[in-house]
Amino acid sequence: MNNKLTLGIFGFGVVGQGLHDIIKTKNLNLAIKRFVIKHPEKKRSLPAELFTTDANAVLEDSEINTVVELIDDADAAFAIVSKALRSGKNVVSANKKMIANHLEELVDIQHRHGTSLLYEGAVCGSIPIIRNLEEYYDNELLHSVTGIFNGSSNYILSKIFNENLAYATALKQAQDLGFAETDPSLDVGGFDAKFKLAIVASHAYGLYVSPDAILNIGIDALETPDIQFAREKNFKIKLVPTAREISDEAVILYVLPKLVAPDNILYAVENENNGVLVKAAFADEQFFYGKGAGGHPTGSAVLSDIAALRYGYKYEYKKHIEAGALTYSTDWEITVYLRYDEETLIEKLGFAAISERYYAHDYKYVIGRINIGNILANRDVINRKGVFIAEIA
Repeated sequence: MNNKLTLGIFGFGVVGQGLHDIIKTKNLNLAIKRFVIKHPEKKRSLPAELFTTDANAVLEDSEINTVVELIDDADAAFAIVSKALRSGKNVVSANKKMIANHLEELVDIQHRHGTSLLYEGAVCGSIPIIRNLEEYYDNELLHSVTGIFNGSSNYILSKIFNENLAYATALKQAQDLGFAETDPSLDVGGFDAKFKLAIVASHAYGLYVSPDAILNIGIDALETPDIQFAREKNFKIKLVPTAREISDEAVILYVLPKLVAPDNILYAVENENNGVLVKAAFADEQFFYGKGAGGHPTGSAVLSDIAALRYGYKYEYKKHIEAGALTYSTDWEITVYLRYDEETLIEKLGFAAISERYYAHDYKYVIGRINIGNILANRDVINRKGVFIAEIA
């Protein structure tokens, strides 16, 4: 049955405006009653009576049966979403940080109050990866889910490798286009990708893992020697989150820059696009590709969730019911390239083996095998100027 939805929308920024642009072109069984905004002094493209700064004008309005949450503040978003779900309203959210940090509690609230929270727009923009993990792969054994989850960092890396732009110039372009925030640390530091990875892992493997427990190293320490090394070896650098089942009992999760070769499918994913590679026991390899940043791509994913709510759709979280034996682990070795400044760092990181070393006056690197847990334990000394680490695919 196609139920009519009356929407209250929190936020009218890039995604909120993109969503409105799409909705007004469609003849859908829904109506927008109110937008809740933070800055009433800003000029808006819609009539003033549609806007309010009072959250309760939406949350306590009995006519509004669906809340759409599109704000930046994760703490405020959680308060909004949890209150809406408890009051019997269904919710669509694109706030990956809020969802990743509170997913287990939000699932419990949904079950207790019979409401539905959908969040396709929180992960990989226009790519419908959450719905596919929930529906298509619900009975699959997934070997891994990996790819490019952050359009902002991928745009920056594409400009560096394809157009020889300096890092700072590429970052400024991404900000000017609305792909990166004024404070880009969430994107270039790998935090945005980590939040998305935690959500993906929940739907792929039935695990609730705190983002704080997941290794994330970004591209913000990337320097000219690293770019030259990659080019000499015919690699490109991509920021890649990885979820992988390493045994019948354990799953690893981490976000690292990765040196990818031309035969890697991620090599050709450029600009603000995302690409998700799923390796499964029976379906084998499947690749999802699409826009990962921008108001219209994310807005289209949000609208897809809104449309699904018209028919009573809910995530069933089936993998959680069957995931009893799986645990999260950081005990796994990978091969890395490490540019470093102090010899003590090599000993501190505890390389299991080193296959290549290079010394120059202003540039030193090693290639070797290292345990993810060792990187995680020492991420504070890695996340600094003078050090850059990347996995070698």
